[in-house]
Amino acid sequence: MEQAQRSAATDAPGEPRRSHGAEREPGIGVPGDPRAGAEPRRNVELKALDPDPDASLARALQAGAIDHGVIHQRDTYFAVAQGRLKLREEEPGGATLIAYRRPDAAEERVSDYRLVRVTDAAGLRAALAETCGVRVEVVKRRRLLILETVRIHLDEVEGLGSFLELEAVADAGSDLSRERAQVEHLRAALRIPDGALQTGSYADAVTAGRPDPELLALARAAARNAYAPYSRFPVGAAVRTTDGRRYAGANVENAAYPQGQCAEASALGAMVAGGGGTVAEVVVAAPSRELCTPCGGCRQRLREFTPPDAPIHLVDDTRVRATTTLAELLPLSFGPDHLTA
Repeated sequence: MEQAQRSAATDAPGEPRRSHGAEREPGIGVPGDPRAGAEPRRNVELKALDPDPDASLARALQAGAIDHGVIHQRDTYFAVAQGRLKLREEEPGGATLIAYRRPDAAEERVSDYRLVRVTDAAGLRAALAETCGVRVEVVKRRRLLILETVRIHLDEVEGLGSFLELEAVADAGSDLSRERAQVEHLRAALRIPDGALQTGSYADAVTAGRPDPELLALARAAARNAYAPYSRFPVGAAVRTTDGRRYAGANVENAAYPQGQCAEASALGAMVAGGGGTVAEVVVAAPSRELCTPCGGCRQRLREFTPPDAPIHLVDDTRVRATTTLAELLPLSFGPDHLTA
């Protein structure tokens, strides 16, 4: 049991090793972990709203989890083109740079991640803010419990409320069947209903309703580079996928007018060339006094990759003029799901 607790404390995504009486070594990686800085690690995760943290704590202890106390954390998320990158500063615990990828789904999901121990958190935060830009900061109070190789997080997130997370750490080469079984067992023990399950990250929830600043910058930059000698109406568009990748495109006009291409089509083409995915957010930018919305054809193009409730921000050079959704832009739409019915 003690060895399992040590493994879970070392390997959970976004968490530095708890020292268990030993001093941490400075520099890259997690001390004592041969995989640190090499192959990415994995876990199976589940997140839910927690209406009664005291009851969740009691149920976790009754299930046999060991209480490791309270940790105060600040996560700074940086604007990156692929995946997610955050600097976690915690007390007690120090600082860790975390790079990870995972799908945004309500059900259990697999996360691939890398941890890098940081000795100069303030310096690294400043350097990454200058070069990448800061997307958002998330501040939380976390109560950590561990059962075998599963971390149980009882989180109070500033501005959001109470949440419960399960993270089952996978061994190298695991087929994840054990980890999925652990998560399902604890989900039942903690009485987590389907309606409480959450998608996305805390960063996504904090920024909900506000455009991703990097996506704004990409769309506006694309508009400045648009090829629109005939209409003189430059447009830029940018899309963010559910795993954090961002792609931009501009309108490209042609002397044979029908051969031109809209900004949204250009951005989606770049996304497909970059590996495809599901669109989580769209920005359409135009330096226009009038509201610039996607044309009918581009609304249908977006429908191929974009959920009906995904936000679509319509912006100019200085402000967000309106935020809508694909469902509002394209009601009673026809999409890929109709072909499989």
